[in-house]
Amino acid sequence: MLASIIISTYNAPEWLEKVLIGFSVQTIRDFEVIIADDGSTAETKAVIDSFKHQFHNLKHVWHPDDGFRKCEILNLAIKASESAYLIFTDGDCIPRADFVETHLKKREVNKFLSGGYLKLPMVVSKAITKEDILRQDCFSPEWLVSKGLVKSFKNIKLYTNTILRWLLNSFTPTSPTWNGHNASGWKKDIVDVNGFDERMKYGGEDRELGERMINSGIKGKQIRYHAICIHLDHARGYVNDRDWEINNKIRKETKLNLAKTTRYGINK
Repeated sequence: MLASIIISTYNAPEWLEKVLIGFSVQTIRDFEVIIADDGSTAETKAVIDSFKHQFHNLKHVWHPDDGFRKCEILNLAIKASESAYLIFTDGDCIPRADFVETHLKKREVNKFLSGGYLKLPMVVSKAITKEDILRQDCFSPEWLVSKGLVKSFKNIKLYTNTILRWLLNSFTPTSPTWNGHNASGWKKDIVDVNGFDERMKYGGEDRELGERMINSGIKGKQIRYHAICIHLDHARGYVNDRDWEINNKIRKETKLNLAKTTRYGINK
């Protein structure tokens, strides 16, 4: 297989179904899909089971619900992956049909890729149907605006003009970071830094992984205008100031000490 797609999810079966439809129509299909499930109920499993005939290999990696443990389930998914190249996204991000192909075309040795997304309001998120994904209408700025998306310069992310995308990626002031919704890298590089730090809850936990990779000599490459997904709206009841404080402290230590690995990752 050319890649392993790792999708994190937690009790959002309606959104996960739309995401899996998006991966079912990729221009390149030689990949496995691994659902990193942070303790969802049987409804999520039923959605996953309904897609098993559409992928070469679809794995459901699950552990019991014990609060926000995304980093732990992602590490389990990394261990379960069978490809040398891993693409990470979330169960609320529908990939455009060229998503996997773009990551594979842009991959390089000693680099990880930092992709982009367009955040949608709830009214538009709900409006997207299976047919809209199959036809790729939901990646048309004009179609999204007709469904309630506010006109904005940010919508330019969805335009497919090759020269425009190259210019935007080349001159964006945004540094490439490891983004949970859209990032990829070589499995060896991710394992070498020991995966995600399992002390971390919500808030910068994905970026901390990328910061350790950079400390290890793996540079980030910006593809935020090439590899696109649309981010469906949802509540974030798991967000709290205490977790942000802990995460910020860990990230500060990672940067200060130029940490290349963590003692709290895949291997304890």
